[in-house]
Amino acid sequence: MSADARIVRRTIPEFAAWPDATPAVLQRIYAARGVCRPEDAELKLARLLSPETLGGLDAAVTLLAEAIAEHRHIVIVGDFDCDGATGTAVAVRGLRLLGATRVSYQVPHRITHGYGLSPALVEDMVAMAPDLLITVDNGIACHAGVAAAKARSWQVLITDHHLPGPQLPAADVIVNPNLDGDAFPSKSLAGVGVMFYLLLALRRHLRDAAAFAGPDPDLSSLLDLVAVGTVADLVVLDYNNRLLVAAGLRRLRQGQCQPGLRALAEVSGRALEKLTATDIGFALAPRLNAAGRLEDMALGIECLLTDDVTRAQELARVLDGINAERRQLQQTMVEDAELLLQRLPIDGDGLPAAMVLFDAAWHPGVIGLVASKIKERVHRPTIAFAPAEPDSRLLRGSARSIAGFHIRDALAQVDARNPGLIERFGGHAMAAGLSLPIERLDEFRSAFVEVADALLAPELLRAELLSDGPLQADELQRDVAEALRLAGPWGQGFAEPVFDGVFAVLEWRVLGERHLKLQLRSEAGGAAISAIQFGGWTGEAPAPRIHIAYQLELDDFRGRRDVQLLIRHLVAVS
Repeated sequence: MSADARIVRRTIPEFAAWPDATPAVLQRIYAARGVCRPEDAELKLARLLSPETLGGLDAAVTLLAEAIAEHRHIVIVGDFDCDGATGTAVAVRGLRLLGATRVSYQVPHRITHGYGLSPALVEDMVAMAPDLLITVDNGIACHAGVAAAKARSWQVLITDHHLPGPQLPAADVIVNPNLDGDAFPSKSLAGVGVMFYLLLALRRHLRDAAAFAGPDPDLSSLLDLVAVGTVADLVVLDYNNRLLVAAGLRRLRQGQCQPGLRALAEVSGRALEKLTATDIGFALAPRLNAAGRLEDMALGIECLLTDDVTRAQELARVLDGINAERRQLQQTMVEDAELLLQRLPIDGDGLPAAMVLFDAAWHPGVIGLVASKIKERVHRPTIAFAPAEPDSRLLRGSARSIAGFHIRDALAQVDARNPGLIERFGGHAMAAGLSLPIERLDEFRSAFVEVADALLAPELLRAELLSDGPLQADELQRDVAEALRLAGPWGQGFAEPVFDGVFAVLEWRVLGERHLKLQLRSEAGGAAISAIQFGGWTGEAPAPRIHIAYQLELDDFRGRRDVQLLIRHLVAVS
């Protein structure tokens, strides 16, 4: 969080007290997120949106049903992030459940093939002799790759959730809730969610055609994968996505999950029975993502597809090791980026409205994480660039944005004003990717900052941390922390609760050279409580009185059963 961020308390609308045993603090938190009735907090899978209004499904289902009946070779073309990996696993497992006998997958290598269905990937798939390609979490911007596949007489079915450009690729069928005019009410499905909906529609079609000799295949067995991909991709957790994630979390907590996800939870030290969306985002997803960033996402997909417990554990350990390497590389690259920031010329108005950073030594698989860290640090839309491959003149960029600045639309403006400057781009409101020649980087930087200057009002450049207000002294308790942990699921657009208040500092010390450990007492009274701020040591002692934004979390370290405050932001109070 930017150092000059200000804490802003959420507006809580009028709501009637709930008749059940839901804690009052949780009722208040739900109301601030638009959930003002008990029934709106119920996450029953029966309330999932019907697939009927999702455009392209009828044609897609017909294509798939014919491919299954004729035993055609179906190849799933995934993506090298967690959404793409889980979506690929859902597609392979789901199609096999529904009777497909020849299903394979292929996933691009970030450096060798670039993003999505590219001509290079098509060339590498020739030996597989596919009849039908199904893209997952990609394809809507892959004009050249689709054309290359069609030139070989392969059928192409695109499933994607990214925003389309002005022209669509020449695929046989496209399923994407974000196509212009698509009537599906939720525009926030992740790529894995789009694929799951396609499978639901296909199952209904096959059921109506009496294709199943016994009971319908149980597609709910895939919901653990859907939950992981949805949380990992940081799509908005609207009600429909919360239904999907909650159902997947129930399966995970009950141990009814793929062996690979169980193994990933084990190597990350997370207990399945207590798993939350936050655990997915900070433990499971990074280990899957690391494969696509530094190695080959086929490792992650194989982990999700294997039914052999021992093999799943082996792959999870490999992914854990790759993730450790990724963390070290990320730390080095972020430090490099911070040095670049220090060298920027600062005018009277401070930092520019947007940040464009490049280092020839950076790894293209980690630049998204760098962009995200710097965006949080300076509260500016940030794009980090790296060579597409060693010594390449082509740069790959990863963009992260702030609230109120649609990064994909901003890139579209740059492209419209400067034809040919950007080789390709795609994404959505908060994240995007692009590529351009290294010799045009300075030209792009100027053009992007110009667009940001025009679109970003000054108040949008001041970071705000939304708070759910104070917790009373009798609410700083374990039962409240337990209720908050298991509520939700929390995520993008349905933020995990953050509280704020003024506290007296009773004791403090530095942990591990960077972290601040404190004993605090609320000015509202009550007992002393432990708190920690990771990366909070600035070289100076904290003030005697501090205003903090914090989360209430369980503290079970070394067998203790307590609570502590996880400090998200701290300012001195005079």
